[in-house]
Amino acid sequence: MNIKAFVKKEIVFCVSVFLAVASSLITCPTARMMLSFCDWRVIVLLFSLMLVIQAFKSENVLDNAAVWILRLCPSVRSLYFSFTFLVFFSSMAVTNDVALLTFVPLSILVCKMADIPSVMLVILETVAANLGSCVTPMGNPQNLFLYSFYSIPVVDFFKTTLVIAIPSFILLFVSVILITAGEKNKPFFFSKNDFSFHPVRRVRTSVYSVVMLVILLSVFRIIDYRIGFIFTLISILLCNRHLLKKVDYCLLMTFCAFFVFTKNCTSVPGLSSTISSVLKSPGVVFGVSIAASQVISNVPAALLLSNFTEETHALLLGVNAGGLGTLIASLASVISYKLYNSENANTSGIYLLKFTVVNIIFMILLIPLCLLFVNR
Repeated sequence: MNIKAFVKKEIVFCVSVFLAVASSLITCPTARMMLSFCDWRVIVLLFSLMLVIQAFKSENVLDNAAVWILRLCPSVRSLYFSFTFLVFFSSMAVTNDVALLTFVPLSILVCKMADIPSVMLVILETVAANLGSCVTPMGNPQNLFLYSFYSIPVVDFFKTTLVIAIPSFILLFVSVILITAGEKNKPFFFSKNDFSFHPVRRVRTSVYSVVMLVILLSVFRIIDYRIGFIFTLISILLCNRHLLKKVDYCLLMTFCAFFVFTKNCTSVPGLSSTISSVLKSPGVVFGVSIAASQVISNVPAALLLSNFTEETHALLLGVNAGGLGTLIASLASVISYKLYNSENANTSGIYLLKFTVVNIIFMILLIPLCLLFVNR
């Protein structure tokens, strides 16, 4: 892969490194200081989660779940319901990007075989992934970071995220009914046997399940994250050490770079106090976090704004609701677009138009509910 292709593929990583280097030239931190800027608990937990998710993918767990549900779908509407909510709920545990990488290609294939358009199904899956992942700390990177950064109590965290999750479930349900109104009973024109189950090694899958449980205990601070990391690493090395090559190290380094950049910003005289004075009220924090997410994506927005405000719940809701809207508001949305475009390049413009309209509608409907919560 040449430099141009790498930059295009990992644009967020490249931008984060540029910002970290540029800001360091101004503030001149030492190497030890830059290491101390990183929240290593978040980095280690994110690494552990990515590793165990790759482990489950290697055992075809999610693929088999999709095939099982697909065989139960007699019509277009049932297909929409099944895949939309499979993505919605699975993203809570395996993150939004993994849910989309798993189910979007299968959805596109199914739609081609059934001779039905896939554009609206992929869009709904993308919205479902971004909204479902907001429920849990491990659902997406910004949640994991904010949960750790602010040491949010578990009950408080779920009370906040359910403000988005419950209305989102209802909105997705209604959307599926409206979108499939004209073909709710349309049958498929392929054999269910066209999609077969993949072999699963039960012993390894059981080990990975235990590893996932240990990681979740680390996320919720029941056990020390370092113990969870050591247990995870040893288990993966014993079962399948090749999984270490499949971890998204660019994402981990992106976090490190943004940690350095944001800490450098806070050390600039006057800048930190100025921004903090603006981000005093929860309503402003919520609005700014949504706006920032539309431009720089919700993960960098969470990392940046967290240094200037203590309005935890407003920021948490803002960066999650902010994952809707533009294509770059959530990197998971970019993933599903690339998957769709690779198979349907001639309709990519239609996809972008419909994607933007649907996302804006969802965001407009969710914003008042979130504001009621943050301003209560």
